[in-house]
Amino acid sequence: MSYYSPSIEKLVEAFERLPSIGHKTAVRLAFHMLDANEEETNEFINSIINAKKNLKYCSKCYNISDSDPCIICANPKRDESVICVVEDVKDIIAMEKTHEFKGVYHVLHGSISPMNGIGPDDIKLKELLERLNPETVKEIILATNPRVEGEATAMYISKLVKPLGIKVTRIAHGIPVGGDLEYTDEITLTKALEGRREI
Repeated sequence: MSYYSPSIEKLVEAFERLPSIGHKTAVRLAFHMLDANEEETNEFINSIINAKKNLKYCSKCYNISDSDPCIICANPKRDESVICVVEDVKDIIAMEKTHEFKGVYHVLHGSISPMNGIGPDDIKLKELLERLNPETVKEIILATNPRVEGEATAMYISKLVKPLGIKVTRIAHGIPVGGDLEYTDEITLTKALEGRREI
């Protein structure tokens, strides 16, 4: 039984459809929006409408951007000979926060997952292969997530790219800084060993 009016219940349900939002958080967000003045509410609504209307995929890397090409692809200081392949736009933000990567990106918008009916044709794989000119691209860094789907996607891409004579690397996965070995699972430890480097 619902304790809320139908309009409030509908608003709560809308917030619950957002990722990682449970019922309690959805209720708090709904009442926060109801308590906001009309100007704040309109600003919130318009920001969503404008984002949906103005944002587009970059025709080079498939990042989401207000401009095409996106600001990363349009930056002449970026090294276009190194392409970092990620699953999602949010992964670009994570990589950029390191301030270490100076190349460009390619967003797959997913990973290969036969269990979920997602094959190579369902992600931006064909578009990646079209970018790979061995004369200009020297390295592909596979930065897919360390899950079964991410690993399978990385292996699949590697098999397609290696015959082109382009170097294929995989980001190392391992123990987080400040982590204890005794609390680290076997897969993470295995990846840490595989990704070891000389010091």
